[in-house]
Amino acid sequence: MRVLLVYPVFPKTFWSFEKILALVDRKVLLPPLGLVTVAAILPQEWEFKLVDRNIRSVTEEEWAWADMVIFSAMIVQKQDLLDQIQLAKRRGKLVAVGGPYPTSVPHEVQDVGADFLILDEGEITLPMFVEAIERGETSGVLRAVEKPDVTTTPIPRFDLLEFDAYDMMSIQFSRGCPFQCEFCDIIVLYGRKVRTKTPAQLLAELDYLYKLGWRRGIFMVDDNFIGNKRNVKLLLRELKVWMAEHNYPFLFDTEASVDLAQDPELMELMVESGFNAVFLGIETPDEESLQLTLKFQNTRNSLVEAVQTIIKAGLRPMAGFIIGFDGEKAGAGDRICQFAEAAAIPSTTFGMLQALPNTALWHRLKKEGRLRSDQQGSQMSLMNFLPTRPLEDIGREYIHAFCSLYDPVKYLDRTYRCFLMMGNASWTAPSKMPEWIMIKALLIVIWRQGIKRETRWKFWHHLFSIIKHNPKVADRYLSTCAHNEHFLEYRQIVRDQIESQLAEHLALGIEKPYEVKEAISDEQALLRV
Repeated sequence: MRVLLVYPVFPKTFWSFEKILALVDRKVLLPPLGLVTVAAILPQEWEFKLVDRNIRSVTEEEWAWADMVIFSAMIVQKQDLLDQIQLAKRRGKLVAVGGPYPTSVPHEVQDVGADFLILDEGEITLPMFVEAIERGETSGVLRAVEKPDVTTTPIPRFDLLEFDAYDMMSIQFSRGCPFQCEFCDIIVLYGRKVRTKTPAQLLAELDYLYKLGWRRGIFMVDDNFIGNKRNVKLLLRELKVWMAEHNYPFLFDTEASVDLAQDPELMELMVESGFNAVFLGIETPDEESLQLTLKFQNTRNSLVEAVQTIIKAGLRPMAGFIIGFDGEKAGAGDRICQFAEAAAIPSTTFGMLQALPNTALWHRLKKEGRLRSDQQGSQMSLMNFLPTRPLEDIGREYIHAFCSLYDPVKYLDRTYRCFLMMGNASWTAPSKMPEWIMIKALLIVIWRQGIKRETRWKFWHHLFSIIKHNPKVADRYLSTCAHNEHFLEYRQIVRDQIESQLAEHLALGIEKPYEVKEAISDEQALLRV
């Protein structure tokens, strides 16, 4: 069987980083870990080719070569996925589809002609798919009623990737999250019991990447890396040794819940194992909204102090914020900006709340008759449900706050304050000659931020101050300064798209906000779950 694995196009998002990647001659931030894992689970006597459409299009030779085409996609990749399925079917190919988006909304891929739907987690449904193929079946929906033991997951087929195109590599240690946030689909897709690989498994994946020649950053794509703290500490104790033995070839980024700040041992292990940055789901500084959306883990301690504790431990914070929660008071956008400034968080992802399919939020809003069937939620669209305050107000606040967060002077100041208090690891990676492409990228950032723009005086003041007071973080500081090259352009894209949608919304007539019938107590919220 000749299998063509195709990964659909991502639209421009917070995470696309086109401007930064262009500086270092890369095309994409991260590879499709799901598809290379699929290739590892399927029979190894099959032949595989992988095309990431974020890098290039499928060639005519590749279409002709394939007996079967397998797609995987997230919701944000929906449009290109549907287009590519139809293209493959017009060429007479057997099409199989899986991943988070088809698992959440299977009828949409069926409607455009997908033959096999390999849903849920592949460790269970891919062997079912292989059995169906061996029986001569040409279509089917394959689902799992339980969650797989990820200690059986094989090493992904990283060899199928075009390494030069990616800025970072992806690996995964755990699946699932122990929390119950109403808006999140992770617990719907992967459950609240956090399942982890063994330390030996993950180190074997690192060994393979090392053998293949990878020497850049790695994103641990767990939705909550510290969801199982016991197992993650077991991993980190072994990873710390592995990294020292291999002369620290990688830096790691990951995602974690903010209660990381309450575990000094865990933070120290992460820093000593080569972790560089952590994405935190802050969502909002408004405690009432956090309570209502069931994100209780963010209400137990001061969020500003938690973020700064993580910084002082040696980890750069990235933070996710959301506007548009039920019961939210006016000025939420300004409060998010004030929080980011107070906590000294350089980079933030920020969007309007969207009801993802099958989440607790989606079910509640559907019951209340508030879902908008004509809208697909994304990072650059209006909310896909009727909020409790005017949608126009939320949209205007969102535009203002996003543009304010990525004002070049404010961004530079936050980054400076963050790295001034940044802690350091005890280890130092061996020095090596920088590549010309990295030198060129640095010179471009210096030209733009240190000479051309209004940031010029602050750029040099902050840089020399970092070199004087915290020199070990100077390279990470400059790298983070460069990130705003993407967001400076992206904020205009956000402004244009949201304003256009607001104009359409207003042209259709003002819609009254949803009126909450009664207050919901903590006990009622828990019962709802």
